[in-house]
Amino acid sequence: MVKFIKILILITACFFLGLISVDRYKEYRKAYEKEYSDMSSSPGQDVEVTIPKGASARKIAKILKVNGLIKYENAFIDRLQDSEYRGSLNSGTFTLNTGMNTLQMMEIMAVKQEEESEVETIQLVVPEGFTVDQIAARCEKNGICKASEFRNAVKSVTRSDYEFLSDVTFSADVKYKLEGFLFPATYNVPVTMKPSELVDYMVKTFEGYYNEELQSKAVERGLSTYQVVTMASVIERECKLEVERPKFARLYYNRIDQQMPFESIPTILYVSTDGLYDNINVTDSDKEKNNDYNTFKKAGLPCGPICNPGIACIKAVLNPDEGTYLYYKLDASETHVFSDTPFEGDEEGGDENADDSGV
Repeated sequence: MVKFIKILILITACFFLGLISVDRYKEYRKAYEKEYSDMSSSPGQDVEVTIPKGASARKIAKILKVNGLIKYENAFIDRLQDSEYRGSLNSGTFTLNTGMNTLQMMEIMAVKQEEESEVETIQLVVPEGFTVDQIAARCEKNGICKASEFRNAVKSVTRSDYEFLSDVTFSADVKYKLEGFLFPATYNVPVTMKPSELVDYMVKTFEGYYNEELQSKAVERGLSTYQVVTMASVIERECKLEVERPKFARLYYNRIDQQMPFESIPTILYVSTDGLYDNINVTDSDKEKNNDYNTFKKAGLPCGPICNPGIACIKAVLNPDEGTYLYYKLDASETHVFSDTPFEGDEEGGDENADDSGV
């Protein structure tokens, strides 16, 4: 009888602890969502913060949290990614207020400080899906540096320079080890910035957005950062509609499970156009070429990213749609149709008519 009472007490305690945990989680989500979306402000205390040069979004979030300006770093980072201030926060000393919402803080930090405003800058817009070669060409066009200088800066990076590269076994066909990690954003590049510093700044921007929550989801799926970014890069070049990204992620997971090739045209174009995606024509001979990017010749992921994807495609990889479909095609309305079985007259099961000419 005594034993039964002890067990009953234990079960009751566990039940109430569970209720407490649920309530605490609900409180956390409510507070997180408020910090992410709140547009109101209230009286508070002024706080002076200093943001160092080259600070990533995560570094800025940590500084704000330490100074009591925010509670949740990920809420700040997510809101920054979805805002007009993405890639536009500056270094310097700023006076913020504990009563401000995070969007107001971003607005202030997006204003250049006097000492920095004296340094001439050149704007560099890097759209989602741009490759190293496309970024290099834009750097030269904008007068930031020569395309060859930017490419050489990318090539000079070694596996030990960044943690996410340390455990990657690179195929001999991989063109750039950093392809996929030059985060798409709008950068105000000081004219004195070296190409190697610009490359490092772009990679650190990626590290700021690829937060702990996303890293944990990757671990749960048994994926490395390199694998996540590689799949995200294929999705970025394969589809243009946001609603389709989780569907493509599911389709690729299903094809991996079935040991089927991705049969993705962009993986061929990456090689045939030398990373410029300036030609959408693919021949049968292109599909037969032996290289580790060619997903018509090999099953699973290509040997590396085929562009630099945005955070939306990365999130799609980590939050795929539900479904068992293995095939897709482009319909008359320029949207993709997905199916568990091959479409009539479609031997490949891929999308050979998609317009992958660029961003």
